Amino acid sequence: MENTDELKRVFDQFDASKDGQISITELRDVLKAMGSNYSEEEFKRVMEDIDSDQDGYINFSEFSTFWSTSSDAVNAASELREAFDLYDQNKNGLISATELHQVLNRLGMACSDDDCVGMIKSVDSDGDGHVNFEEFRKMMNASSIPGNGDGSKP
Repeated sequence: MENTDELKRVFDQFDASKDGQISITELRDVLKAMGSNYSEEEFKRVMEDIDSDQDGYINFSEFSTFWSTSSDAVNAASELREAFDLYDQNKNGLISATELHQVLNRLGMACSDDDCVGMIKSVDSDGDGHVNFEEFRKMMNASSIPGNGDGSKP
């Protein structure tokens, strides 16, 4: 939701009392009307996650921040899928060493067949000789974490 006016309309739908903030009761009422069957504990957790100043209410700024963070996560997931699809040349949901080799060479990265087999093996947790999307996602998430995992500096 890029448009602030549109986001404000959504916020106003939650803000039944029209006091400029969403209470846990208002949040519960709207989510239940939308078919949610959250427990009371889950409602409290959602409220705590969004209510960054911990005043017991969600103001428009907190709502906007939450919404943009959610959108960022969706965009990141979409970009990750596009990256996976780039390597999955035959669109079978798996990346083989051959596909990896073709793409890396096309991108100008010198890489031998054996190197590609080794790269696939290093992330192939189910041992099928291919990288599926879940293995790719774990590899990409791990590579975005600073440091090299053994406690030493890179």
